[in-house]
Amino acid sequence: GIGEHVWLGEIDENSFHNIDDPNCERRKKNAFVGLTNLGATCYVNTFLQMWFLNLELRQALYLCPSTCSEYATGEGVPKDKDYEPQTICEHLQYLFALLQNSKRRYIDPSGFVKALGLDTGQQQDAQEFSKLFMSLLEDTLSKQKNPDVRNIVQKQFCGEYAYVTVCNQCGRESKLVSKFYELELNIQGHKQLTDCITEFLKEEKLEGDNRYFCETCQSKQNATRKIRLLSLPCTLNLQLMRFVFDRQTGHKKKLNTYIGFSELLDMEPFMEQKNGVYVYELSAVLIHRGVSAYSGHYIAHVKDPQTGEWYKFNDEDIEKMEGKKLQLGIEEDLAEPSKSQTRKPKCGKGTHCSRNAYMLVYRLQTREKSLTVEVPAFLQELVERDNCKFEEWCNEMAEMRKQSVARGKIKHEEVKELYKRLPAEAGSPYDFISLEWLQKWLDESTPPKPIDNTACLCSHGKLHPDKISIMKRISEYVADFFYRRYGGGPRLNVKALCKDCVVERCRILRLKNQLNEDYKTVTNLLKITVKGNDGFWVGKASLRSWRQLALEQLNEQDEDAEHSNGKMNGNAQNKDESNEEKREEEEELNFNEDIVCPHGDLCISENERRVVSKEAWEKLKQYFPKAPEFPNNRECCSQCKILEREGEENEALHKMMASEQKTSLQNLFHDKCRPCLGSWPQETDELYIVSQFFVEEWRKFVRRPTRCSPVSSVGNSALLCPHGGLMFTYASMTKEDSKLIALIWPSEWERIQKLFVVDHVIKITRTQAAGADPESALYSSEPQLCPECREGLLCQQQRDLREYTQATIYIHKVVDNKKVMKDAAPELNVSSSEAEEEREENKPEGEQDPDFNQTNGGAKRQKISHQSYVAYQKQGIRRSTRHRKVRGEKALLVSANQTLKELKIQIMHAFSVAPFDQNLSIDGKILSDDTATLGSLGVIPESVILLKADEPIADYAAMDDVMQ
Repeated sequence: GIGEHVWLGEIDENSFHNIDDPNCERRKKNAFVGLTNLGATCYVNTFLQMWFLNLELRQALYLCPSTCSEYATGEGVPKDKDYEPQTICEHLQYLFALLQNSKRRYIDPSGFVKALGLDTGQQQDAQEFSKLFMSLLEDTLSKQKNPDVRNIVQKQFCGEYAYVTVCNQCGRESKLVSKFYELELNIQGHKQLTDCITEFLKEEKLEGDNRYFCETCQSKQNATRKIRLLSLPCTLNLQLMRFVFDRQTGHKKKLNTYIGFSELLDMEPFMEQKNGVYVYELSAVLIHRGVSAYSGHYIAHVKDPQTGEWYKFNDEDIEKMEGKKLQLGIEEDLAEPSKSQTRKPKCGKGTHCSRNAYMLVYRLQTREKSLTVEVPAFLQELVERDNCKFEEWCNEMAEMRKQSVARGKIKHEEVKELYKRLPAEAGSPYDFISLEWLQKWLDESTPPKPIDNTACLCSHGKLHPDKISIMKRISEYVADFFYRRYGGGPRLNVKALCKDCVVERCRILRLKNQLNEDYKTVTNLLKITVKGNDGFWVGKASLRSWRQLALEQLNEQDEDAEHSNGKMNGNAQNKDESNEEKREEEEELNFNEDIVCPHGDLCISENERRVVSKEAWEKLKQYFPKAPEFPNNRECCSQCKILEREGEENEALHKMMASEQKTSLQNLFHDKCRPCLGSWPQETDELYIVSQFFVEEWRKFVRRPTRCSPVSSVGNSALLCPHGGLMFTYASMTKEDSKLIALIWPSEWERIQKLFVVDHVIKITRTQAAGADPESALYSSEPQLCPECREGLLCQQQRDLREYTQATIYIHKVVDNKKVMKDAAPELNVSSSEAEEEREENKPEGEQDPDFNQTNGGAKRQKISHQSYVAYQKQGIRRSTRHRKVRGEKALLVSANQTLKELKIQIMHAFSVAPFDQNLSIDGKILSDDTATLGSLGVIPESVILLKADEPIADYAAMDDVMQ
């Protein structure tokens, strides 16, 4: 039952390898070459196959001279150098040469796709890709000297039409001639291709507000406008506009409606001049499978111009249609069914209908013989080089298959011979060998490595009893063969069984079974009062949970026994780490360690321990042999006694210190009669400054002297810059920076100097002439303001407002053209209440306002050094400016670096207003640049943006009739 049945009996030699026949990758005779789908590039592959079968385009591309100097001089292809196309034309001609003469069943277009800069994982709009690539190709070929090459795109794909406007008053005709490379036909409401063309050319009336200014009449007049086809190209591309924009959802959608089209298309009725040859025959149909505009699969049905046969190109797979007929039936059945699905209309001979075709290609009907296009010599040389590589790969794969078969046959004979002798007969010597290794030996796909039995060893270097289940007992004869041929070890015979592990396992199992009985015994023994010095100290916490601790310890030992070998399953390091973590976590839970002091002796607190009898202790020691032992005559830790006395002395000292400081600075503690810069007190011309952080820390100490550390220093360096200058102006200290400082009376300052270490004196002085107006007073500070650092701080604060991530802003929708004024909705422009500020400050750590930078890591202000005064400022300014939401308003999470366009998409999801219907403004300023970032537009956290939505046009059907 270990996989031997695969080898018993006769075996097909193909089962000895997992290498596919390389000839399956070879191109079949008279077949086309496919293209690899690189992820989501099927839309590129369909166009490449269609352009490849345009023989005139292929021939013109072959005539493009190479930019590589070796090819230009005719020296040929360098053998030691891979060909790397430099231009789009070179990529395309090399790709076409491979499609024409490669021996491979399919080729890789990644060089071409990479040169265009396309994302292989994202499906692009196929029609847009076609337009952009044709424009790029035309621009690239326009630099060629050969006119057959330079003008190929115009000759093949370019036609002309005119926008003609006729004045109803004077009959003046205005004509604007324009080129086209494809006709974009609206299919909504139509069933036939000819109806779509008719609508494209239909006349439009210009009346009312849409009247036309006539140059002859020199006034606005009613007029008619239409498109006239002047000339048509050899290859007529008709884009069926299946992918349209849905205004209601703001996304593209696919129109899965049937459109009928014929194999022959007479364009003469649609032409302005009727005297030409305008009969076209269908040459390609590009299909989009799927009901969504954002997903699905692209394939192409293309007619071979040389044989007239139709082929279906589906990436690597190419299928020839029977009877030289276009067959779309299967493509139409693949779309997902829907309730509103219409039935497929009946199609007559020579006509087809499709709900998945998005582009029809017609070729001008001609009696001329189709071109025979030859690959140029330098390109053919490159193709032959690639074909040689392919042949080498085929030979290599065939050789690998051959070697695998040879190895398989040898293994087959080996298994057949050894399998009979594998079991160890009764009474005969035997070896234990890893079951996993035996299975690998029987698996032909993985040649066996040397035998490794280390995963089955116990800590004593012998066979672990729990590992017997993952071992197999084999005869000594076969074991000798295995070790001789494959090596490895260690060998495990009958003597390798570990008696020590068995004994240990029995002990653990016995204790597990005995635990409940011992628990009752110990409980009874604990009720007996211990007399004399025969008892032992045990922690009360340990006694409460000893049964649980014992059970966990026994289970742990059981697991350790199972995993005693660190190399088991190859996860030695992980298991060691996890065991180490477990030990760290459970360090406090070890039995009787709850009464061990930090110095490793008996703790001084008698409330945490009790004396148990010698009998009870011996029972407990069976389960916890390594537990610390303290006889009841043992003295407590002498060091802990000294520290306890010192702690009591310190507590008394702290209480005395706190009482003295509180008495000395009574008003500062109760925050009574405090001076204010905004209304300078008349009784003094000097005030001193300390940081509010110092005051708060000091108050904490005074309230709880035994729990909090005393404050030794004023720590005014946090209010100064690295140059020793003050970071605040007088004006800022009266307003936004007032919460960072505390003002001190001169009398208080004298007491503070006696009680604390003063690192820096900060003083504000008022200077006023006798009898002068108080408002004319001048204020100066010592030390003086540092203008450079103050400017840097303000810039940093402004930068923070411009570089936020995941901040909240509010979108307020304006209804019925009513502007939101400050008076009408004061909530939009005011901060929240004082109570909310208090709630904000009192939130536990980790629950602060998510809309602000949480650099302070919690509600507590942190004491910091002067080197990080900017960070201190950022922390300190934690006023609550939370905006209170009002009705018709929604909060959005945004970042400063996201664009206005991305914000509009968020608003679309929140308010169901399409981006182009949104008119946004902030503080009266219109936001219109979709590419600008929110930071550059002045949108900061807590901003309120007004949204005015344009009403959508009710009649969507009418929009399709408007000529853009």
